[in-house]
Amino acid sequence: MPEYSEKHARAGVNARLPRLETWANQFPGYEITISIPEYTSVCPRTGLPDFGTITIRYEPDRKCLELKSLKMYVLAYRTLGIFYENAVNRMLRDVVAACRPRWAVVRGEFTARGGLRASVEARYPRKRGRERTAAEV
Repeated sequence: MPEYSEKHARAGVNARLPRLETWANQFPGYEITISIPEYTSVCPRTGLPDFGTITIRYEPDRKCLELKSLKMYVLAYRTLGIFYENAVNRMLRDVVAACRPRWAVVRGEFTARGGLRASVEARYPRKRGRERTAAEV
């Protein structure tokens, strides 16, 4: 098996995915939680599938995510080679770009593989420092 490389680390971060659509929010000051229990992607190093549940929580400002487009967006990860840490951060980046929420959290709970379970959580706005662009990662 080849060593982990920069190519593995960057895999999928800037891949073209279906556009997240939005609709105009009518009410202020509430929270939306979306659970996606059938997330799958592919490990860019091993080619093995990753499975998990993605939860997106956000407070909409002027726009809300349209759920059918979100479903098509998430389904596009099925054949995408991407580390799940990057997938969670990519989803946060794309959700924020699409609907500009007041705040957002994307959490991935990934099923055990090799006796290990992992949870990854990314938040907007970021807790500390500046957000790095995908080109800087």
